Amino acid sequence: MWWLLLPIAYLIGTFPSAVLVARANGVDIRTVGSGNPGASNVTRVLGWRRGIWVFVLDAAKGALAAGAGLLVDGRPAGYVLGAAAILGHVFPVWNGFRGGKGVATGGGVFAVLSPLVIVVLIPIWLAVSKLSKKASLASIVIVALLPVGVGVVSRSWWEVLATIGLCLLVMARHLGNIRRLISRREHALT
Repeated sequence: MWWLLLPIAYLIGTFPSAVLVARANGVDIRTVGSGNPGASNVTRVLGWRRGIWVFVLDAAKGALAAGAGLLVDGRPAGYVLGAAAILGHVFPVWNGFRGGKGVATGGGVFAVLSPLVIVVLIPIWLAVSKLSKKASLASIVIVALLPVGVGVVSRSWWEVLATIGLCLLVMARHLGNIRRLISRREHALT
């Protein structure tokens, strides 16, 4: 019966953390910077403190959904409800299905499902973003490494495949960033 929680997990994912934090500071985050309603754009426009708030709120959406799935019916439900939250974040019904890129929400999902992997990936994200000044490059690197990490600590093959699927969704949301990185026109964090 956990599948009854799917719409709730999706709706949790649609919670507009970046929009609300930016609006509280007098900014429509969808019209400034990159226009993306996510933690990186909030960081660029409003600073690290507010960007961290958005990251934590977005990660909490994924963690809540995945955690509910784990509690109700184990790892498969955790993956499915976590995926629903990521889809809600990336394609929110309230904003014409135009949302964030899913990195923080996905991070929350995997903080619950594979916490050891996330503990290893966070310093990698921090190092790449600090050295390159590009949050998108850091995100692309950890999204590429996440299935490898899940494979190393894997409980089963289907988890690796499910992780690859979720990572492909997040990577697809970064195609514009990849093009800008190649042409050296990508937005810097600071």
